[in-house]
Amino acid sequence: MTSEAPWPVLESDLEFFQREFDSFVPARIFDAHNHLYRTADFTAAVPSLAASGPPVVDWPLYLAKMREIMPGRRFAALSFPYPAAGLDTAGANEFLAGQCRRHPATLGQMVVTPGMDPEFIRETVRRHRFVGLKCYHLFSPRTPTWDSAVEEYMPEQLVRVAHEEGLSITLHMVRSRALSDPVNQESIRRLAERYPNARWILAHAARGFNVHHTIGGIASLRGLPNVWFDTSAVTEAGAFEAIVREFGISRILFGADFPVTHLRGRCVAIGDSFLWLTPENLRLDAAYGNIRPVLVLLESLRAHKQAAWNLKLSDGEIEKMFWDNAADLYGYQERTGAIE
Repeated sequence: MTSEAPWPVLESDLEFFQREFDSFVPARIFDAHNHLYRTADFTAAVPSLAASGPPVVDWPLYLAKMREIMPGRRFAALSFPYPAAGLDTAGANEFLAGQCRRHPATLGQMVVTPGMDPEFIRETVRRHRFVGLKCYHLFSPRTPTWDSAVEEYMPEQLVRVAHEEGLSITLHMVRSRALSDPVNQESIRRLAERYPNARWILAHAARGFNVHHTIGGIASLRGLPNVWFDTSAVTEAGAFEAIVREFGISRILFGADFPVTHLRGRCVAIGDSFLWLTPENLRLDAAYGNIRPVLVLLESLRAHKQAAWNLKLSDGEIEKMFWDNAADLYGYQERTGAIE
């Protein structure tokens, strides 16, 4: 083992990366989806993943943990707080702003809730120089929140602020069929067309944990110039392939979803849903072989590599996915030029 808890990385993980991905992953990585936070800002129960880690998850910790798995890489990122029920959003956003000021290699998205005053959001974004907004279904008034339409956790008046300020919006859509759901399709298209300066990043390959939902729904967004997709925590290649086939290589952004990166297991499509296979719900001593799950980040990198193989991507196109697309989206080199 190369590190103690929290979130240990094993020698077998390092061997897996070296064997499978060291020649595939470029030297520069712009991670378009990761979380920086303090557990003190969770005023209700601390989410289990956060509870298993340190009380402060800052940029230096992110770098150390990511480089532990992917040695020798240089990083920039788009970061946002860890959204959870009962989050002290003011404290979480202040902490993120401090990280962005001290570490120019990360840009920040403000976590927002549907009841926030639009002018408060505008003032906060300008004061902290945030580049976007991060919404999340757990802030929706609907019960259960998993059934929420986009507008219930990202109301139109907040999208208007993003449009007027030229901000990105990272959207983890919900509803059981994700991008194949007609309600989600109508919401995203209508808001993207009405507010063209707001730049949508559909997290998890348009929540493609069930790849067939992204494959079946991707054409509904055809022609929208202000929609991108991050790849965070998706462990099957089909959603990535569907995005590139419909939108081209320039709209897909590598995302790691730290610290989800350091869980063990993978997500698979089952029927019209999906299931996370983890040590907690697997028989690791099954008769057909001793199962040794690797880190979610490694499973996701395998999906990236398979998609690149199936799509016959060039080295330059792989570099676009891992760096150029996000850097271009945020004018990153012109903004800071920082990379760590």
